[in-house]
Amino acid sequence: MPTLRAAAAAASLLYGVVVGAFLLAAAPAAAQQGAPGGEWRSYAGEAGGTKYSPLDQIHAGNVQDLRVAWRWRSVDHELADADPDLQFSPMLLTTPLMVGGRLFMATNLGQAAAIDPATGETTWVYRAIEDGAGRPRGGPTRGVGYWHDPERDDERIFVVSGEHLVALDARTGDPLREFGAGGKVDLSDGVPHLEEYRWTAAPLICRDMIIVGIFTLDQFDRREQAPGYIRGYDAVTGQLKWRFNTIPQPGEFGHETWEDGSWEHTGASNVWTVASADEELGYAYLPTATPTHNWYGGHRPGDNLFAETLLCLECETGRRVWHYQLIHHGIWDYDTASTPILADITVDDRPIKAVVQVTKQAFAYVFDRVTGEPVWPIEERPVPQSDVPGERTSPTQPFPTRPAPFDRQGITVDDLIDFTPELRAEALEIFNRYRGGPIFTPPSLRDESPGGTLGTLQLPGWVGGANWNGAAYDPETQMLYVPSITAPIQIWLREAPEESPFRYLQGPVSVWIDGPRGLPLVKPPWGRITAIDLNTGEHVWMVPNGPGPRDHIALQDLALPWLGAPGRAAPLLTKTLLFLGDGSRSMQVVPPLGGGRMFRAYDKATGRVLWQTELEAGVSGAPMTYLHDGTQYVVVAVSERDHDGELVAFAVQ
Repeated sequence: MPTLRAAAAAASLLYGVVVGAFLLAAAPAAAQQGAPGGEWRSYAGEAGGTKYSPLDQIHAGNVQDLRVAWRWRSVDHELADADPDLQFSPMLLTTPLMVGGRLFMATNLGQAAAIDPATGETTWVYRAIEDGAGRPRGGPTRGVGYWHDPERDDERIFVVSGEHLVALDARTGDPLREFGAGGKVDLSDGVPHLEEYRWTAAPLICRDMIIVGIFTLDQFDRREQAPGYIRGYDAVTGQLKWRFNTIPQPGEFGHETWEDGSWEHTGASNVWTVASADEELGYAYLPTATPTHNWYGGHRPGDNLFAETLLCLECETGRRVWHYQLIHHGIWDYDTASTPILADITVDDRPIKAVVQVTKQAFAYVFDRVTGEPVWPIEERPVPQSDVPGERTSPTQPFPTRPAPFDRQGITVDDLIDFTPELRAEALEIFNRYRGGPIFTPPSLRDESPGGTLGTLQLPGWVGGANWNGAAYDPETQMLYVPSITAPIQIWLREAPEESPFRYLQGPVSVWIDGPRGLPLVKPPWGRITAIDLNTGEHVWMVPNGPGPRDHIALQDLALPWLGAPGRAAPLLTKTLLFLGDGSRSMQVVPPLGGGRMFRAYDKATGRVLWQTELEAGVSGAPMTYLHDGTQYVVVAVSERDHDGELVAFAVQ
């Protein structure tokens, strides 16, 4: 396997170096500057994924004067008011765009809407179900894509609606009937096992292409699983231009890493999160997920390219420029879930056009985004091996030498909660029932006999570290800000039932491990923010995100500092401020005691909290900001199971 990896890396880097040298000679590097012109043109502000705006009307001196300027209730609830039997997820994960004095957003029923940025009034709605699209299976979506051709005076909003990619006139919301078939492209065309697919991410716009990934479900009652793939469509016509198979087919690069014919039946390895792009280079950066199933890979021996990989593809052709596999033969559900961030940095006096990938395993991998070469060495280090019958884990995994991990990795007795001797003793008793160890300790079989262990403790767990909420990057200071959580899980395997094609399945119990008296098992902070200088790879500061459960009966008399809340919230970065919420408690797989209803502004230079407010529901979408008629607004989606999804806009008043 090491020889194959070396050959793959060499081939990938050789192509990238040659093409990169040509591109760099042809045009000077254009710095990534975040969201331009007071607008918010892409899910993360701009295609480079920074979640940064240079706006500074809201600053440390007046952030205390932020007040709610308007609210917007999702138009999905209008349909639900008229039809109480209509089922859809109440969780609003979307982030609106702001272009040309209009907000654009997607909803969970596949609708799209335009909103007045000053008042929150709806200006148009795309009625997806009436148009034969919609989201019949329900499910949150994260946003829309915006494309503009000035020569054609053509502005388009692209929304994934049900199994369709729909092109809308940005001015009116009307479907553009010349696109695809009557205004939409059928994404289910050629898709096996359609019932297992979802389209949840905002479409990626790169030059004149719309790039769409896919979300797949694990199914444990069938050998053939739904594979992931990436497709590129022409923004004008809707024509399919290319398709990239993340599980390589015969004759494709990486096919030999799926041994014993496992490419024929393995699924996932998909791109379900939001990707990023360098418009100047014409490159897209796409993070891929774990293959099926997440915890046992005995049926898919080999490294399994391009699973858990950062892929760089040409936007216009889908050609692979370079790749780097972040996990070989993954069995930890460490999907590469965060949006890659484009960062122009200077390392040892050398300017580098970089791309940064933060991960569930709490690493920030930094690459030259032209060539794929690591900015700092990444070492293949030995890791623990599996003793589960039929499993063949990789002998090594890639470890970045810099930056250091931004959250706790692995779990030993030294990591256990120890506020009092009693809590420490209870934590140790729980810990001793399981296997602990360093990161990449494999899942194990449950053994309830005397002296046996009940499974493996995994840290970071299946939501990270970092997850789809991702990080934010300041292109002016080259600082990266990473929210993360510290929440171990218990993973154990059981023999699969006869009807399953798999030999082992994950145990049918909650994966969260309860610590003493319902507290976390490990020491805090349980939610944190880490600031990293990408010019040096050094951590600059780390602070807990929120007070955490300091009022717990076992802690309330200890006068503890902030402990951090393990919520799943996305950051927003401005000229001087970092905005971050607790994360909605109703978000999927939130750790125990995680989430909350606070939304805060931090001093991004120090991590000090400058402002906070309690909302009616937790923050569920990534915040954004824009300038309209001389006023800066900060907008965030909030929702919970018992609170209708809505946008809340703040401004200084």
